[in-house]
Amino acid sequence: MLQPVFSNPALPAAFAQWFAARGWSPRPHQLALIEHARQGESVLLVAPTGGGKTLAGFLPSLIDLAETPRRARKAALHTLYISPLKALAVDVARNLETPVAEMGLPVRVETRTGDTPAGRRQRQRHSPPDILLTTPEQFALLISSRDAARFFANVKAVVLDELHALHNSKRGDLLALGLSRLQTLAPKHRRIGLSATVADPKPLQRFLVPQPMEGEVLSSVVIGMPGAKPKISILSSESYVPWAGHLARHTMPEILQAIKQATTTLVFVNTRSQAERTFQELWRINDDNLAIALHHGSLAPEQRRKVESAMTRGALRAVVCTSTLDLGIDWGAVDQVICVGAPKGAARLVQRIGRANHRLDEPSNAMLVPSNRFEVLECEAARDAVIAGELDGEPLRKGGMDVLAQHILCVACSAPFDADALFREVRSASPYRDLSRTDFDAAVDFVATGGYALKRYDRYAKLRKTPEGLWRVAHPNIAQQYRLNVGVIIEDPMIDIRLQSKGRPTGAGGRVLGKLEEYFVETLTSGDTFVFSGDVLRFEGIHENAAYVTRTNDPEAQIPSYNGGKFPLSTFLAMRVRQMLADPRQWEKLPHPVGEWLEIQQLRSKIPDAGELLVETFPRGRKNYLVCYPFEGRLAHQTLGMLVTRRLERLRMRPLGFVANEYALAVWGLRDMSGVD
Repeated sequence: MLQPVFSNPALPAAFAQWFAARGWSPRPHQLALIEHARQGESVLLVAPTGGGKTLAGFLPSLIDLAETPRRARKAALHTLYISPLKALAVDVARNLETPVAEMGLPVRVETRTGDTPAGRRQRQRHSPPDILLTTPEQFALLISSRDAARFFANVKAVVLDELHALHNSKRGDLLALGLSRLQTLAPKHRRIGLSATVADPKPLQRFLVPQPMEGEVLSSVVIGMPGAKPKISILSSESYVPWAGHLARHTMPEILQAIKQATTTLVFVNTRSQAERTFQELWRINDDNLAIALHHGSLAPEQRRKVESAMTRGALRAVVCTSTLDLGIDWGAVDQVICVGAPKGAARLVQRIGRANHRLDEPSNAMLVPSNRFEVLECEAARDAVIAGELDGEPLRKGGMDVLAQHILCVACSAPFDADALFREVRSASPYRDLSRTDFDAAVDFVATGGYALKRYDRYAKLRKTPEGLWRVAHPNIAQQYRLNVGVIIEDPMIDIRLQSKGRPTGAGGRVLGKLEEYFVETLTSGDTFVFSGDVLRFEGIHENAAYVTRTNDPEAQIPSYNGGKFPLSTFLAMRVRQMLADPRQWEKLPHPVGEWLEIQQLRSKIPDAGELLVETFPRGRKNYLVCYPFEGRLAHQTLGMLVTRRLERLRMRPLGFVANEYALAVWGLRDMSGVD
């Protein structure tokens, strides 16, 4: 049940004066969160971008800290803020320093991410700040520390930002389990969840509060005022739209022109490879030397911080970026967002659009740039969904058993645990509320012995039982190993890329530009060139686990390939694309090349209705192809590809391979597959 928005709880005088000095009035949802906090309630705030969600989340804590003299407070952590992105945590901390400094509040604010120096992280454990901003992975690390009970004992509040982006994922499972542990360590703390507009807030309400062994409990929810409708255009060419590809090179002059006409632009792409290529293409035609920067997760932390700082100062005209800047970053100077490539989901598009004009009462300006004809359809479908206020609602998943096993080891690293108590604790986490005792015991056994497949190997025996019946880590090295590998973000082994100093031999030091995956570096030989960190680099060699490079010029330099990082297409958006394909009346708004393509498809083959599966077979060269269009997403199609090739092998069709994308699956072989049933 949606709670009413409280309109007038009194702000302390210092806070009321601070709002007035800035010409602001506190929004109803900001006041509502103060009221819920005074009642000790956990609450979910659902509000559009630019509505002051983050400030609303911190106001109750700032007021509490301001009203409690420092001498009367314990030197302990008061508020824990958890963000899905390191850049967001740093940005929020920087913005939070403004009211703290201007009101002279006795509040210490610090961040703790993977980029935080080890010395500062060590100091934070022994002398915690009043407010700590961190990520789910660093939260898990803190829970695994031997002094976790002391560190978290006095926590009063937890603020979970961008909760919609976390809850239905393995990172969400990790966070939920961490919160269940925190409930044991600090049972009186309250939680505030901050979320962009979602189709259904109930899963977030359930995620936010401990769940009982039977039934369910929902947090309170406050719905913020809707913002102005975004202005979304689609860059289209009546003369040329590529049949395939994802680089959109033909649109770069138009993108650069759009950048020139705006104050500051975020150019979003979907992968790191696309980011490097797009940045290079823009620089190639940037005759006016506009300040354009690059930002993605493989760049060195120092380089990312440099770009973020320049954006804060308003020193850049554009940043080419990936999902590292998707969420919550508040750069008021950004007045335009350009999304290169298909958005893959309406909710993701709303999130990215919200980075422009970070104000509730002004429309965000965005331009979608499809890179091929099929992406034109997806961009049209996504824009229609956003304008209609319809968002993706993916089905809820159950908590992952691999994440549970990791959490069990995490708890053991901190202190010996009782299995019965930990089971009750885990069941209170929303993703695991239906977990059976049998499955829980199997997870404990897997961590303790390695399971039936690995129990003969001592190195997989990570837990031992004490005489008192508690479980503890088998050896201190296991705790160290866990802390080095915490988290569920899967990455291939990475290698540092160092810029070799002029006149010095390979291996003689150099500035770290970032990291690349080892499998790509292993394909290079001395003299090969590639694009990284916005530069064209020449590979010189490897020395002591670092690849050394020098700057060079080569228009044919290759782009590094990265495993992972591809967004899956949402089921909701795939259905909208199918509906558009099945309705020729909607083709009229499409660019001429796209409409012509659909007419050719209808003439030569068929366009499937929403409930039909189209399968095409044809010869090409010396191979025969079978192409089907399930519209179920790349991951489902990859699984289907393995099943189809196996079935074709049984039918003696001699399949050679398959490829899958978001909409289709293609299998090729040596025999004609037209008669396959």
